Amino acid sequence: MDLAPLVEPAAQFTDAELRRYARHLNVPEIGGEDQLRLKNARVLCVGAGGLGSPALLYLAAAGVGTLGVVDDDAVDASNLQRQVIHGGTALGASKTASVAARITDLNPLVRVVENRERVTVDNALEVLAGYDLVLGGTDNFETRYLVSDACELAGVPHVWGSILRFDGPVLGVLGRAPRGPSPPARRGPHRHRAPRGRGAGVERADGPVPRSILWPIMSGTALSMSSRYPDR
Repeated sequence: MDLAPLVEPAAQFTDAELRRYARHLNVPEIGGEDQLRLKNARVLCVGAGGLGSPALLYLAAAGVGTLGVVDDDAVDASNLQRQVIHGGTALGASKTASVAARITDLNPLVRVVENRERVTVDNALEVLAGYDLVLGGTDNFETRYLVSDACELAGVPHVWGSILRFDGPVLGVLGRAPRGPSPPARRGPHRHRAPRGRGAGVERADGPVPRSILWPIMSGTALSMSSRYPDR
């Protein structure tokens, strides 16, 4: 299905951008116009863990102009075998600071906005404000449902993915017109269906293999919705 791009193209490239994105510009299905759309795009990633961290790397490398990241956690040694944006020098630092440092090193042309907080009923609409698309990779049901509700109310497209051991879905939801000032609801799934115990959360596969499959789908979906990237 052909989707209308979410953002208008930027006015022009800088010399640095022309050099960096030269390979994209030579691809007929992308070209200059869609790369300029990516330059203007503002994508918010909720969660800088096993799914969010590699997706953020790919979106930054592809040239998304503004990347917001929401996470209230700090980098722990147990994160490093799957949360590939973080490194040993970031241990103990906030995940948002780790993300900002890594993306600045990878692509200094990208602006990073840090949100060192948890998404709540009280701040969800404020956190999402100003973004063209939200990428969800959180590891708990409450935040996942809350972000989904907030995106629906704000009319912001939402791409989310989740992992349970070796299985995981990815879904892209187009935004509707904003539905007014009503706050997002606090709700949850049928809890008796959720696995319990250590290593049984929404995003708790112990190895990187499932994520290596899911995050390219998530980031590719985000790129195709932000511009007219070929979704295939």
